[in-house]
Amino acid sequence: MSGIQTMFNKSKAGNAAIPFRKSRIALFTLLVLYISAYGMWIMFDILNSNSMTLLEYALLALFSITFTWIVTAFCSGCMGFILQLLRIDPLTLKRQKPITIDPQALSNSKTAIVMPIYNEDTERVIAGFEVSLRSLLKTGQFAHFDFYLLSDTQDKDIARNELKAWHALTARLGETAKQVFYRNRTDNKHRKVGNLADFCERWGSQYEHMIVLDADSIMTGQCMLELTTSMINNPNAGLIQTIPIPVRQETFFGRFLQFASVLYSPMLATGSAFWQTNQANYWGHNAIIRVEAFINCCGLPVLEGKAPFGGEILSHDFVEAALLNRSGWDVILLSDVQGSYEEVPSNILDYAIRDRRWVQGNIQHLGLLPSSGIKLMNKLHFLLGATAYISSLIWLSMLVLSTVDAVTRAMNSNVYFNQPYQLFPTWQIAKTELIDSLLFITIGLLLLPKLMGLIVTLIHRNKQFGGSLKLIFGSLIETVFAIIVAPLMMVFHSYFVVCVFLGKKVSWDAQPRSGRMVPWKEAIGYTLIATLVSIAWGGVAYYYTPTFFWWLSPILVGLILAAPIVRYSSSIGLGVRLRKMGIFICPSEIDNDDTLAALRVHEQEIALPSDEVANFTIPALPQEQPAVMPIQSFKRQGLSKRKLARAAKQRIKEKLLAKLDY
Repeated sequence: MSGIQTMFNKSKAGNAAIPFRKSRIALFTLLVLYISAYGMWIMFDILNSNSMTLLEYALLALFSITFTWIVTAFCSGCMGFILQLLRIDPLTLKRQKPITIDPQALSNSKTAIVMPIYNEDTERVIAGFEVSLRSLLKTGQFAHFDFYLLSDTQDKDIARNELKAWHALTARLGETAKQVFYRNRTDNKHRKVGNLADFCERWGSQYEHMIVLDADSIMTGQCMLELTTSMINNPNAGLIQTIPIPVRQETFFGRFLQFASVLYSPMLATGSAFWQTNQANYWGHNAIIRVEAFINCCGLPVLEGKAPFGGEILSHDFVEAALLNRSGWDVILLSDVQGSYEEVPSNILDYAIRDRRWVQGNIQHLGLLPSSGIKLMNKLHFLLGATAYISSLIWLSMLVLSTVDAVTRAMNSNVYFNQPYQLFPTWQIAKTELIDSLLFITIGLLLLPKLMGLIVTLIHRNKQFGGSLKLIFGSLIETVFAIIVAPLMMVFHSYFVVCVFLGKKVSWDAQPRSGRMVPWKEAIGYTLIATLVSIAWGGVAYYYTPTFFWWLSPILVGLILAAPIVRYSSSIGLGVRLRKMGIFICPSEIDNDDTLAALRVHEQEIALPSDEVANFTIPALPQEQPAVMPIQSFKRQGLSKRKLARAAKQRIKEKLLAKLDY
């Protein structure tokens, strides 16, 4: 639990209570720059041994980008490791304390829990919605919350099922149903952005806060109370983000993702919260937002121009966080609040398809880097988010250029006189020690955060993973599989990045979340080209430069065996067997969270009524209190609008502080 409730002084509105804000950013920046520069210098020295060609200058430039990206994640992980090891809150730098729920403060506010959905599995959505609602009901504080299921569903059959399921839900809830609402938007203009904007403009002004859930989100009542309390205690906060922990996975790949996330994410998020302070990011769900701030600051425009940088803003969450920061609101990451869950794709192909949408949205953010008024930290979020995917194309390009360079040098290795009338031979120099050093440094930067995450977990919560031996064995399997699957994900992401820059659009449909065994035909169809190219690639490398081939072999193996990896990693049977052995066990399974246990029961019990007995009347909605979300500008003339937004923000803060004083 976080000590955020004690970190903010009413009279100072938050910022002054985060110590050493500028020093943290400076420390993080210096560490990243120093380690990155050292690696770049080693690479330059290696390439410059025999005079650099244009190809090698390009290789150095690509290496510099990927190495800096790796160093950034490493430094963030180190900071999170130290803070978690000592159990220090990353914001206050004090010992972590549990959040104290104040019923009186809750009674003076009203919060909406909103779940936007689009063509989803109706039974799963209703089950997740209901168990989160009932978990909050158990806390005794339900009177201060309303629940909204905001449907953008366009499929008529699914919409019909939603209506049937909704009436069955309200019948089960009885009197509680007075605080629960369903709305189907027949015109899903602007997708999720438009869905939330519609809620804000019709009913948002009735609430101080809204907790945004995804269709696959589950959140405990205690987590909702802690988020709301944290928001009440920090009048300067516009948004507070939790870490959604993946749960309920059965396939090997799903359990691999789930285990890795719960093992490493808290540490990495703690490090991020340390140096991002009050300028953290928004991930689109499992977060609480101050509604009036969101209405005033987060009306998103349609960007001028064509794809990939023009059109509707796809990854809206990063941009909304930037707009809140631009108007002076804090965006905070709580790295240790429990009870915030989500579900993830169960196999590599569905996982890659989800990433395809994120690739397009994150690359679009690069077009916003020159935007007026966006703070430097938010521009860094934009840049890092895009680099997370572009780095795959850079990595692939580096491997291709390295192969070309190695083959070229191998073919010319016996040529010692390159110029006419050359008196002395040109000897080829290989700085083996530097090459080995750079290789070990890179491996260390990639693997040390995993080791640090394992150490923190062994010290503080190994019993939640089934004990030390099972935790260590599971982390070894996770590391090996992550290495095996990395080349395939590199190829997928590289292809997606190229498609985005070529202007190919992607559909943003409902995500498949249930476990399934990927058929051989599908696995081969998605990986055949990569497999054939890698076989030819390996053959050329082995023929001309066997030494380089063995260095390249871990990447080639992952690509040559891509289809079997996709197929067998989607196995439900393998995932279940590992769980019975205690491998990839997670805290949510050891602790047997009541909300997750209830979800399993609800999924089995919920059945849609037949059309003969179903109620198809349109559910009643609360009386509307219209508000307008002004469209924000990223141009220079938008500066006056930002001044107005800041003035509005100050008025909101004054009202909140007066309410707290009262």
